[in-house]
Amino acid sequence: MQIHTTQGWLGSELQDGSEWIHELDGAQRAELAAAARELRGRPLESVRADSSALPVLGPVLAGWRRELERGRGFVLVRGVPRDGLDADDLARLYWLMGSHLGQPVAQNAAGEKLCHVRDTGADPRDPATRLYATSAEQDFHTDGADIIGLLCLQPSKSGGLSRIVSSVAVHDEIVRRRPDLAPLLYQDWPFALHGYAAAGLPDHFRHPICRVQDGRLSTFYIGWYIRRAASLPGVTLSAQQLELLELFEAVANQPGRYLDMSFQPGDIQWLKNAAILHKRTAYEDFVEPERKRHLLRLWLSAPDFTDGSELLRGGVR
Repeated sequence: MQIHTTQGWLGSELQDGSEWIHELDGAQRAELAAAARELRGRPLESVRADSSALPVLGPVLAGWRRELERGRGFVLVRGVPRDGLDADDLARLYWLMGSHLGQPVAQNAAGEKLCHVRDTGADPRDPATRLYATSAEQDFHTDGADIIGLLCLQPSKSGGLSRIVSSVAVHDEIVRRRPDLAPLLYQDWPFALHGYAAAGLPDHFRHPICRVQDGRLSTFYIGWYIRRAASLPGVTLSAQQLELLELFEAVANQPGRYLDMSFQPGDIQWLKNAAILHKRTAYEDFVEPERKRHLLRLWLSAPDFTDGSELLRGGVR
């Protein structure tokens, strides 16, 4: 069955347009700059949606949320004010905006709710490495929670494009090409949990790649977690499942299907996790530490998003 919704877009139809970009105007930037000064020195997690009045930007934030829930499932915000603001100021401002969209949740076993996305020198070949801590390419995947946010503090010297694709469009193309394999998307798949077994916890969990919730498609996909799970005792993948993984990634990576974004300082990308697959191309950093690529990431829970996953929306437990 194909899913026909506004979230089934093609990148070729959007790449040369700007309808998915919100350029903050002067009044919105001024309001955010004032909010950043008002919140200066506050503990990050004490900042809530009502911590600073946003009469100008508030209705705009509500519009972004509607676009995430019922529209294309993503928005790029451009022009967050930076003059006179340090990284801590920007983090509070970002958290404030995120709190209008959802509730920040933990992104790792350490319980961090605001993560720094940058190359730490970690080995991308190590199964325990989270790839966002490297400069290596990440293939298309989803994260936890309902809404994923990225704030660009510093872009890379080259590469590091953010590439997104509609999971609805990927699903529908698989149904069209291989109706024999498409039903496998709705079966439970194994996802590895590296490091959990050492703490006496399960080494993997099971979750379908696709579900239909509230008449809409909900997708959860991390291909390398599935393939790593296949090496665990008692876990196997059939030849058809392996074929479907290859097809899923081939369709997502087909030119014309995805949309590329090149981040500028002060850009924020908001994605609906259930409707958007995202990846990052490999990148080269500047030599100077202060110029190295640096993004801040939020995972937000939005329980009213009825196509979200109850298992995933709470973040990493």
